Amino acid sequence: MQWVTRVYDQKTTVQHGEIPWIPYVIETKAGFKLRGLRTQSHAGSSRPVLHFIHGNSYSGLTYLPLLMALHPHADLVLHDAQGHGDSDHGGPFIGWNNSALIVREAWYHLRAHYPGQQPVGVGHSFGGVLTSLAASQDPQLFDRLLLLDPIVFSPRMIQVLSPLRWFGVYKLNPIARKARRRRMEWPSLAAVIESLQGRGMFRGWTDAALLAYAEHATEPMRGGGRRLKCAPEREAEIFSSYAEGLWPALQTLETPTQVWVGEHTYPFVHTSMNYWQRNPAVRGVAVVPGGHCFMQEHPVMTAEQLIQEIGAP
Repeated sequence: MQWVTRVYDQKTTVQHGEIPWIPYVIETKAGFKLRGLRTQSHAGSSRPVLHFIHGNSYSGLTYLPLLMALHPHADLVLHDAQGHGDSDHGGPFIGWNNSALIVREAWYHLRAHYPGQQPVGVGHSFGGVLTSLAASQDPQLFDRLLLLDPIVFSPRMIQVLSPLRWFGVYKLNPIARKARRRRMEWPSLAAVIESLQGRGMFRGWTDAALLAYAEHATEPMRGGGRRLKCAPEREAEIFSSYAEGLWPALQTLETPTQVWVGEHTYPFVHTSMNYWQRNPAVRGVAVVPGGHCFMQEHPVMTAEQLIQEIGAP
């Protein structure tokens, strides 16, 4: 099935983090629209173009401090998945594999804006897996992959989880249950920050990163206050599933790949990355300070490492 029917820019540019962005829309055969942002191209220059996909429940602009540090060296394209950021909720989650197909199809439209520039796939967590799946489907999609703590289950975990999902039990896993209970509304932007600062997955985030989350992963309500853009049920749907054929795809990936994982991330991520290094396309796995969201704890350091890896000017 071909998912993407049309990709087009919107007329008005927007400013976030002192970066001018061009909003774009991806129309799908399923009827929902995805929305993203891209920077103006520097066609023919030595600047790479980084295609970035966020983690589950976030949005591209949630990583604004990281993006601001990258922008002097690279053009940026932000892809917000189904039910994230300003993209439509779009009914039930279409799954990891179909989401990756949309990434692949849409990128062929979008990369035409950046002729002669090196295309690099970048993704965090859920976005790292989608980027890897899309690249495994098409080795010509990206020249390089830079993955930030991709949430890859080990082969052993998938063996255990498969029958649980078949019986409909896996959706009751603790991470999905916690997502369904996530608070969705706050009386103000300040209340979002106050309630999340130093807690759970936000522990260690810089003030600027937490502000970016509050501003871009939530939206204003008509009667005042803020609510999450990504519904807790969508976050739980993603945590209740995983990509089909994940390890065959990862083992046959041909695109040169560099991975960074947080020192204090989920233990299974370290196990999976050690296993994945059997694929010669995985050039290295670097362990860096921080947790699963280390790039929100150390955005400038992370940007410097990405820039150094791709040799951006």
